[in-house]
Amino acid sequence: MSGFRQLDETVIYEGWVVTVAQGRFETPDGQVVERDCLRHPGAVSVVPMLGDDVVMVRQYRAAIDEELLEIPAGKRDVLDEPPDVTANRELAEEVGYRAGRLTLLSQFYNSAGFCDELSLVYLGEELEPAPTDLQGVEEQHMSIELVALDTVPGLIARGELRDAKTVIGCLLALRRRGR
Repeated sequence: MSGFRQLDETVIYEGWVVTVAQGRFETPDGQVVERDCLRHPGAVSVVPMLGDDVVMVRQYRAAIDEELLEIPAGKRDVLDEPPDVTANRELAEEVGYRAGRLTLLSQFYNSAGFCDELSLVYLGEELEPAPTDLQGVEEQHMSIELVALDTVPGLIARGELRDAKTVIGCLLALRRRGR
């Protein structure tokens, strides 16, 4: 055990996606420190494979004021919904496919220094068409692109793929496919 202990937490702000809190913690030597904590319900993402291509979206992201090329993803915002169900729902909503087979590739914290968001990334195979249900203005203006999985390392090296879940998911998909 680390020896750190949370004493309390005060909510500073509750927003649409996140809650900002300030926590007080006791260190192993008895010192009391305050830390800002961003609370998030968690997220899922899918590397959806159509043959050797990944179905991706190019979507505007307000926090960085630019569009990013990403794998489909979404918040775990339906209470008690299993993450694989959320992943398939988000996949259908965003790009119009359901995966006949979902394989968990990894789980990771996006920014553990200040945020508790846990992300799960799946490999989606055996895709079948499904109705879309675009949520929010960004999704209504995004584009869908097919990207050859084998081109991913080059896209990362050139800075064309910079989204963490996309980099992690696609590299693990490459490895899983023996490349």
